[in-house]
Amino acid sequence: MLIRTIEKFLRTHDMPPTRFGRLAAHDPRFVLDLRMGREPRAETVKRTEHFMNNYQDSTHAG
Repeated sequence: MLIRTIEKFLRTHDMPPTRFGRLAAHDPRFVLDLRMGREPRAETVKRTEHFMNNYQDSTHAG
């Protein structure tokens, strides 16, 4: 389930959900809407997963 993966990502990177939404889906309410039951389109899921897989936290980057 996408929301569980996102929630883990948010905890790991200490990122607010609105920032994640802006960066991953260009929608600051994205995570909040998912928490309320929103079903994202397949393309949005792909884009979100790609963002998480390629994210490099600037505080940990070399």
